[in-house]
Amino acid sequence: MRERVFEQATGEAAAPLRPFVAGYVGYRMEGFEPGVHAGLPSQHLTLIVSLGHPVDLVEMPDPAQAPDAFPALVGGLHSSPAMIRHDGRQHGLQLKITPLGARALFGIPAGELASMVLTLDDVLGSRARELVDRLHATSSWSARFAAVDDVLTRALREPRPLRPEIAFTWDRLVTTAGGIDVHSVAREVAWSRRHLSEQFRVEYGHPPKVMARVMRFERARRLLVSEARPSLADVAAACGYADQAHLTRDWRRLAGTSPAAWLATEHLPFVQDDECTGQAV
Repeated sequence: MRERVFEQATGEAAAPLRPFVAGYVGYRMEGFEPGVHAGLPSQHLTLIVSLGHPVDLVEMPDPAQAPDAFPALVGGLHSSPAMIRHDGRQHGLQLKITPLGARALFGIPAGELASMVLTLDDVLGSRARELVDRLHATSSWSARFAAVDDVLTRALREPRPLRPEIAFTWDRLVTTAGGIDVHSVAREVAWSRRHLSEQFRVEYGHPPKVMARVMRFERARRLLVSEARPSLADVAAACGYADQAHLTRDWRRLAGTSPAAWLATEHLPFVQDDECTGQAV
């Protein structure tokens, strides 16, 4: 049996980038069984630079997009899994980009990238090649994080301010981990639910109800892989699901399988959260 290697390093973005980049994760995995694992929905866009084989996406979040392999990519906000084929080895650097970061770094709203996976060149232009080359030129995670800081700080532009009602709605979803009713938020901003959903979708690519579901799912996933290992019923109660069956239905919709099946079959260490030891796309 091949010896398994798992190396992970986390980093915080430079101060000017922190409203736009929620964190860096460097990873190297070897000796795992080949297979396919799920890149799960998240409240962040994902930027990945592979330092090994290209990221091989055999099923996109949007089925209309053809499978492809990416040496460096950006994945938009999505509400269904991306399926990633691997040979038991993965090596790369992953960034969590906030929706506001899409405007500040790429010059477009997150809504224009929703459910899509694009090459890094498509959104970062000539700086994408510089970033990839610099990351491949060094073997130190600290030097790689510093290179990301340098390239992305120079890519920053002043993002267009969001409508305060839209920014408020996003913040309420984040602070409650999706545990607030959209009707309540609409009343707070004095908009109809329909108008709020339409305007929110323009900015983020999904209505607030869908993003609330994603954030509730994210919290449930973090609890399930935590050291405490709570039961599904306890996780459902903690995350505001009506019951365990509701949790399982949402999980199937967002992850493509039940939580129990995902825990049993996802063999790669999980790097989607800094605090956890897949990929997000």
